[in-house]
Amino acid sequence: MQTFTPDQDGYREEIAGFQTGIRSTPQLVVVAETAADVAAAVRQAAERELPVSVQATGHGLRAPAEGVLISTRRMTGVTVDPNRAVARVDAGATWGSVITAAAEHGLAPLSGSAPGVGVVGYTLGGGFGLLGRHFGLASDRVRAADVVLPDGTATRGPLGTGIVTALEFGLVPVTALYGGGLYFDTAKIPDVLRTWRDWTTGLPDTVGTSVALLPYPDLPMVPEPLRGKHIAHVRVAYLGTGGDRLVAPLRALGPLQDTLVTMPFTDSGQIAAEPPHPHSYLGDNRVLPALPDDILTAVLDHAGPGAPVPTVLIIDLLGGAYQHSSAPDFTPDSRYTVRALSVVEPDAATVQTAHAKLFAQLDAPSTGRLRSFVYGQPLG
Repeated sequence: MQTFTPDQDGYREEIAGFQTGIRSTPQLVVVAETAADVAAAVRQAAERELPVSVQATGHGLRAPAEGVLISTRRMTGVTVDPNRAVARVDAGATWGSVITAAAEHGLAPLSGSAPGVGVVGYTLGGGFGLLGRHFGLASDRVRAADVVLPDGTATRGPLGTGIVTALEFGLVPVTALYGGGLYFDTAKIPDVLRTWRDWTTGLPDTVGTSVALLPYPDLPMVPEPLRGKHIAHVRVAYLGTGGDRLVAPLRALGPLQDTLVTMPFTDSGQIAAEPPHPHSYLGDNRVLPALPDDILTAVLDHAGPGAPVPTVLIIDLLGGAYQHSSAPDFTPDSRYTVRALSVVEPDAATVQTAHAKLFAQLDAPSTGRLRSFVYGQPLG
């Protein structure tokens, strides 16, 4: 079990995460490779009366770590039992490794849009994923969890009782899906929002979809059709046949780029095509029962092409199996979630003000928010 203090080489690298806006200053970093290492770190923290934080991989911490930070990124074990359709993963495993391992047996996990996200953190937040409208939340599939309790005891227990060092969860018999995206030019954004909203009415739960408003920078790494433009990106993940017929109303709007194909589930990370590079960001969301025109107008005013702060705005379709979830984030009236995310450097205050104006328009009809998509904001 390796440790780092602030004066040692390697300390900064060990505490770095995907969210670079979180400035952690732990007194001690414990590099865990086993559950026993995690237990020993918890006991050390208890003896010193220090708070404990855990960071694995994926999108990192929501709040700065102080006291003792346990790094579990080296705990990457993944095994699949095809007879039971169950995966067991260690605390630092990412969805990409689970997707690959499960695919060898004709199975898939209820992963999210980004394969680099850590399995444990994602699941502890509920697990809102590509196939969730059909199969529910990832947390609903958990069979068992190995945890370290606050006194340093390692045991098997329910989620929420301690630090998770391993998870067992059910997989689903999915090998392929119809998925990808349609990218629309700036002038078409209002029509895309309205058409997507109308299109989502009555969709079968085998369809997962979202629409994102994306301000692409004018940089060489951005593909030429999208470079320097504010784009509407409709994402689709469909477990069924006749995908081209399904998306015909959206295609009729004339996309700049069309990536919709039947793909192996191992390529599902290409649907949202989220940025893999660490950066500093601030974000929040609201869950809504409907998307009337005044809500779409507010979205365009505060997060569209003319918004005062460049904002990634994503609207997800909920419903389906989410209506029956036991998670507190979802109610029978949860139909859409509106998410806003902005890079905070160099002016976090301006971003906070801009987001506050958007969510002020959404608070009255909102039924809550999804904790997995709260970045740099309190949950209370």
